[in-house]
Amino acid sequence: MVSVLHNVAIDCADAYELALFWSRVTGCPLHPDAGPGDREVQVSLAEGPALYFNQVPEPKTVKNRLHLCLRPETTREQEVDRLLGLGATLVGDLRNPDGSGWVVLADPDTRN
Repeated sequence: MVSVLHNVAIDCADAYELALFWSRVTGCPLHPDAGPGDREVQVSLAEGPALYFNQVPEPKTVKNRLHLCLRPETTREQEVDRLLGLGATLVGDLRNPDGSGWVVLADPDTRN
């Protein structure tokens, strides 16, 4: 017997707004019953577990030990620009001239 990963739960300051951000990032819909002010909101990914946003009263105080790695359908540079336009924050630019490396972005909730 094994367990199956059902969702990735993310504590946040505003569940609806953060879920809306990630819905735009992934191009996947919010749960049909989701609305502004909801304390729990789910983004249903096309593949894999859902992203589940849970509003909590306490602010974030330490570095996250979990992060989401994204693979864009366009160029890395185009996707970084798009995500910054959606509200992400540039945390670290580890791109190399040869095209290797990565960019570290934070979602809008990291400011809370």
